[in-house]
Amino acid sequence: MAVSQTDIDQLHRAALASLREHWKFYLIEGIILVALGVVAVVVPQVATVAVTILLGWVFLISGIFGLFTTFWMRGVPGFWWSLLSAVLAIVVGVMIGVWPIGGAISLTYVLIAFFLVEGVASIMFALEHRRDLRGAWGWMLVSGLVDLALGGIIVAGLPGAAEWAVGLLVGINMVFGGAALIAMALRARRIAPSAI
Repeated sequence: MAVSQTDIDQLHRAALASLREHWKFYLIEGIILVALGVVAVVVPQVATVAVTILLGWVFLISGIFGLFTTFWMRGVPGFWWSLLSAVLAIVVGVMIGVWPIGGAISLTYVLIAFFLVEGVASIMFALEHRRDLRGAWGWMLVSGLVDLALGGIIVAGLPGAAEWAVGLLVGINMVFGGAALIAMALRARRIAPSAI
């Protein structure tokens, strides 16, 4: 089934309408991200441990929930794989909770991949919407370029950078991502209804 230009235009107008309608939520999210990012930049070691422990809790809770649902649905095919996955999540969660610095090292490698993928995605988003978000798309582009640079900084500083890198880089990412959301929200607020 082919997508027509009319369908694309309708989707584009719907996206613009949604941006305009919800600009306050993007603004609030951007302000919160900038504030949290500044805190993480000021105390990166604490932010690194906090992010790592949060991730450990996520693994632990998802593992416990997965274990519960696995036993609840014992007759479903793939029971043993689901059981293995749930137990693994619990073990990883406990290990990160007991040894957060070791978790921070592993998380550092995950962040490298995250920043590289997010950087490319942000750049592509900015380039795709430069016509609609005049003035604001540049912030999104800069955010993507900063993400790529952050990924490179982590790689260059390994392995010693794992103590502070996660907190510092997540903080910087939050500041730039928040600034991009603020700029986008302020621009979306001014989208004329006739453009939708």
